[in-house]
Amino acid sequence: MDLNRASILGRLTADPEVRTTPSGQNVATLSVATNQVWTDKSGNKQEKAQFHNCVLWGRLADIASQYLSKGRRVFLEGRIETRDWLGKDGVKRYRTEIIVNQMIMLDGSKGSSNQPGGDFDQSGSEETPTIQRESSNPSGQVEANDSEEIRVEDIPF
Repeated sequence: MDLNRASILGRLTADPEVRTTPSGQNVATLSVATNQVWTDKSGNKQEKAQFHNCVLWGRLADIASQYLSKGRRVFLEGRIETRDWLGKDGVKRYRTEIIVNQMIMLDGSKGSSNQPGGDFDQSGSEETPTIQRESSNPSGQVEANDSEEIRVEDIPF
């Protein structure tokens, strides 16, 4: 059994670039930075950034272009692919990318004030998670209390 899966949580380094293929399908490219912070042997705080090239197709590309912008936090999941081509100078070039099939926007959309975004997969369906408090009735059964719905935005972590 083989597995090719990448999961990253980081910030966009630029606005998404969206193009349309000759067949009419939209494709978006993103660059996402992830940071690693650690303390070295001498006690100094060290930081290193990694930059990831990501490609989104179809409905995910549309959603990314509409809602994402530079600096926004995003969780992306997909597979790693390396493509190669022959440059104009005759040198073979390589580019490793994450082909995204699931995206979770963590900071909200363009122009919003820090509102959590949605969870999108390649099919373009949106899931809006809600958590409901449960209360016990005298018979010991647990029921959802519809009047006290907790929104994801209200969770402190």
